[in-house]
Amino acid sequence: MHIGNYLGALKTWTRLQHDYECIYCIVDLHAITVYQDPKELLQKIRDTAALFLASGIDPQVSSVIVQSSISAHAELAWMLTCVTPMGWLSRMTQFKAKAEKQETVGDGLFQYPVLMAADILLYQAAIVPVGDDQTQHVELTRDIAQRFNSLYGETFVVPETKLPAVGARIMGLDDPLKKMSKSEPGSGHAVALLDPPEAVRRKIMRATTDSNPAVDFDALGPGVQNLLNIFQAFSEWSDDQMRAHFSGMRYGELKKQVAEMVITHLEPLQARYRQIISEPGYLDGVLREAAARVRPIADSTVELVKRRMGLYVAD
Repeated sequence: MHIGNYLGALKTWTRLQHDYECIYCIVDLHAITVYQDPKELLQKIRDTAALFLASGIDPQVSSVIVQSSISAHAELAWMLTCVTPMGWLSRMTQFKAKAEKQETVGDGLFQYPVLMAADILLYQAAIVPVGDDQTQHVELTRDIAQRFNSLYGETFVVPETKLPAVGARIMGLDDPLKKMSKSEPGSGHAVALLDPPEAVRRKIMRATTDSNPAVDFDALGPGVQNLLNIFQAFSEWSDDQMRAHFSGMRYGELKKQVAEMVITHLEPLQARYRQIISEPGYLDGVLREAAARVRPIADSTVELVKRRMGLYVAD
């Protein structure tokens, strides 16, 4: 996971958990839409869970679950697939972008948004806190819910999207026209949440800017805008504070200050991560308890959907 994940999602999630009943899902079934080395995947699942907690998600008030540990996700996805027109899925821009990069495309990649819809609708979620690159998928979820409700009667809550005010879309350091991504190759593309300080500095100091000598808020290139967005999202400074501080600043100094801001915020997160993974059994206990807490909600939704569709349910 990288700072784009943190600023676009995790940071917002930690705030929402005190205002809503929150369920946060590690989507390992989504991950296998492309081949994953089994040992690496299992390690990444655990790392992601630990980073969720290290970012401030409190397992006493929120539920952090692994998607594949609750079979109702896959079960509901199949039933939703049967009411989702192929034309809707063909319009998904993320599918088109990912399919262009692969020689062969599995059906799982095409059905990816339906599984995401199942993740949301399974828990009758009212609000989905995602970055703006996922809003199309949430709109599809709304369409699927409304179509199902129209065909079979009121069954699902139709969810809304909630976006953070700043930092919803962090771009790549090497190419500020592309969203920062875990799957993008190149060591200079993203700052990982577990990168040591020297790696953070190196990546940010090499970040793409433009031909201007200094920050001009009336003519910001995408690379400079991205660096300012990163600083503002971590610092939570106002627009006026950003202008007053950075106007006329040369790019070398801008990068130094962005790097130090990122390092300052990552250091306590990394310390909490190391503590979490060093406690034997703690992480597995958190995931097991969360699954037990939310499984009755998931099972209840699946049973309701089955009854609505006329499928067999043992009494």
